[in-house]
Amino acid sequence: MFTPRLRQILGILLFLAFLAFVEWYLGWLRLLRPWNTMPPLQLSLALTLILFSYWLRAVRLYRYFHPALEDGFLLCWRLMLQHNLFNNLLPMRSGELSFPILMSRYFSVEMTRSIPALLWFRFLDLHTLGLLALPTIIWPLLGPTATIGTSILWIALPWLFFRWGLRIEWWLSQHTQQRLPGLASRLLSGLPRDNRTFAETWWWTLVNWIVKLGVFAWVLQHFIDVDLSIALLGAIGGEVTSVLPIHGVAGLGTYEAGIMAALLPWGLEPKATLEAAVNLHLFLLAASLGGGMVTWLLPYRPHNSTSDITP
Repeated sequence: MFTPRLRQILGILLFLAFLAFVEWYLGWLRLLRPWNTMPPLQLSLALTLILFSYWLRAVRLYRYFHPALEDGFLLCWRLMLQHNLFNNLLPMRSGELSFPILMSRYFSVEMTRSIPALLWFRFLDLHTLGLLALPTIIWPLLGPTATIGTSILWIALPWLFFRWGLRIEWWLSQHTQQRLPGLASRLLSGLPRDNRTFAETWWWTLVNWIVKLGVFAWVLQHFIDVDLSIALLGAIGGEVTSVLPIHGVAGLGTYEAGIMAALLPWGLEPKATLEAAVNLHLFLLAASLGGGMVTWLLPYRPHNSTSDITP
């Protein structure tokens, strides 16, 4: 529907329109004023914890391809920090392309391995966001019984997909002499192949998001007076927008829209909600840039690996 060129133009226009709208509706000087009242210790701790969440993502990647990466953990962390920076700054999800490129450059992992792994990570990310949001959304509407039942069904989805993927891969492996089934079999082989890989990937995803969303909710509460559970829902709303095909440069506009969509149904004032959403997004971008600066301290030497790495 949208060509890459048109998506780029739309992203830039959305970015410029958002900057102009915030200046007209709120005023950037007024919007940034609450940062003066944030204790330096709180800000430093929040940035440190976000950096720790990026470290947890590196652990997930390292364990997913272990033991093939051997002693390349610091290089994994460098890769994750760079991928996160590109992902948050570049428009139209183009930053995602950096992951297979960096995996090939640093570890000689073929794209038929790294792209399925990235898709698996993104599926687990979205699944975890949904899992953390479900209780807050469903409990007030349907009560505890429905909330528990829905959560159990939702938790089972990764396991079902994992088992179905193995069965489909086995069937395709019987038809590798044909081009399309052979290619599909190679792509599916980049997904988890055993229970250990599946369980570890899921665990590190959950821990990462608990830390990251907890920090975002904490920061959001500095800018708007809401309960922690509602602030957590707002943080989830912003992160869910990361899957949208069209968004502005650095996600400006769509990230705030996701936060507001999650918070406004709870009766919050729109202008105050927008101010909080923009400031949380600025915190996210600052943390991404800080993580990018950390990469200068980490080793760059490509790891001696092979292209037939399997998770």
